[in-house]
Amino acid sequence: MSDSVWIEAPGGEIISSPLVAVATVGDWMTLLKPRVMTLVVFTGLVGLLVAPGGMHPVLGLAAILCIAVGAGAAGAINMWYDRDIDAVMRRTARRPVPDGRIAPADALGFGIALAVASVLVMGLATNVAAGSALAASILFYVFVYTMWLKRRTPQNIVIGGAAGAFPPLIGWVAVTGHLALTPLVLFAIIFFWTPPHFWSLALYAHGDYARAGVPMLPVVAGPRATRRQIMLYTLVLVPITLLPWVLGEAGRIYGLAACGLGLGFLVSAWRVLRDAVDATGRSLTKDAPARAAFRYSILYLFALFAAFAVDRLVG
Repeated sequence: MSDSVWIEAPGGEIISSPLVAVATVGDWMTLLKPRVMTLVVFTGLVGLLVAPGGMHPVLGLAAILCIAVGAGAAGAINMWYDRDIDAVMRRTARRPVPDGRIAPADALGFGIALAVASVLVMGLATNVAAGSALAASILFYVFVYTMWLKRRTPQNIVIGGAAGAFPPLIGWVAVTGHLALTPLVLFAIIFFWTPPHFWSLALYAHGDYARAGVPMLPVVAGPRATRRQIMLYTLVLVPITLLPWVLGEAGRIYGLAACGLGLGFLVSAWRVLRDAVDATGRSLTKDAPARAAFRYSILYLFALFAAFAVDRLVG
């Protein structure tokens, strides 16, 4: 939190006053959760690139910027709302709102302004359907995940994962103005990818969630159950990633990539499941397999969507 300084009051009394931190451009960028935004922008770009009909490059750039700004807006509002729990979690305590560098009201206003602007520009630059889909993704993340699910149920990330699955759907609708099978499959891939991805993180960050009172699965059900759920969702995810190939929506390039990447994900999940543990189920390896699985899951989704784009564009 901000430091204090000693100042002289008008009557001569020396009092302590909080030192007001000055927010930097980097602090405002941090509000947008840029690391999360990168994945959101990339999957949205893939949805746009593979949609039939094509789009003028300027309008396409505008659509991607709107997806990025909309995701950042949701992140800023999330940081405003979660400032109490962020303050007690080691990995989030230095975020600009709980650390006092940005006032909560400013973060909220910033997020709302960006959300409204991104939706309006998306609707004007592309079509009303794309603007509506972007609005739905922001509202879902803020109200359904952040304000309702996150603090109430260990299934928070399962249902809330739908918010992160919107970008390829939005990119597709920005080009076509309507839904189709392909963006729905891409949506499903991200939806089922999210639990094993996030629960891998939650395994080694369970102490933070426990201190904050967030009912993440490792806190509520324990690490053994979490490892089983990671394996289960991975077993569901891999066949879903093969659907574009099976249904003829993608060709050999994507099919081979999905098989190879899926095998790697299954191996990662198996190692998490078979991690050496003590009698309570706690890892004896400092959750090394979970940490590796979390890192792999990010590369996995990037590579899978890149393969889909390459297959559709050159195949």
